[in-house]
Amino acid sequence: MKKIMRFLAAVAAFSAATAGHAADRMFDSSSVEAGGGEHVQVVRLAVQKDWNKNWLPAGGYHLSGYWDANVAYWRANQWLNVPGEKKDLAVVGITPVFRWEADDKLGFYADAGIGAALFSSVYRNTHRQLSTAFEFADHVGVGYVFANKWELGARLQHYSNGGIKHPNGGVNLLLLKAAYHY
Repeated sequence: MKKIMRFLAAVAAFSAATAGHAADRMFDSSSVEAGGGEHVQVVRLAVQKDWNKNWLPAGGYHLSGYWDANVAYWRANQWLNVPGEKKDLAVVGITPVFRWEADDKLGFYADAGIGAALFSSVYRNTHRQLSTAFEFADHVGVGYVFANKWELGARLQHYSNGGIKHPNGGVNLLLLKAAYHY
């Protein structure tokens, strides 16, 4: 119960902070993502800053992108490959993301990014062993931006240290995203 209350307090603080900084244009959207993978659940809060670029225009769409800064809570449910053994981790990351989107930034989109993430502890859940706290975070995603500035999406996320050190089993997640554009 304490962890849930801390998480709700963090969400409230995040929401208050995003409203204040959005007016300053430090970022122009914020999001919450939830999902998981093999014996792990994830909740992630993030803010984004649009690049406002219009590369490769074609048929009412173009390539653009944004910066995504995030903090996440991971709940591993088979720590050290022991069924029922749990471990909580924090992950912070930053990712440049390319997005194929409509010229008015509404409707369907597809995006992909490769960034960096730092784990509070080396990930050793199930047979998915990572040997460094630093990991690369790459994803592909699709979604829809509504006229009321809300966005819903889904992404496949992968964490790996890129072979810096072994073992490097990688972690795959499916995440659902809700975002609001200021």
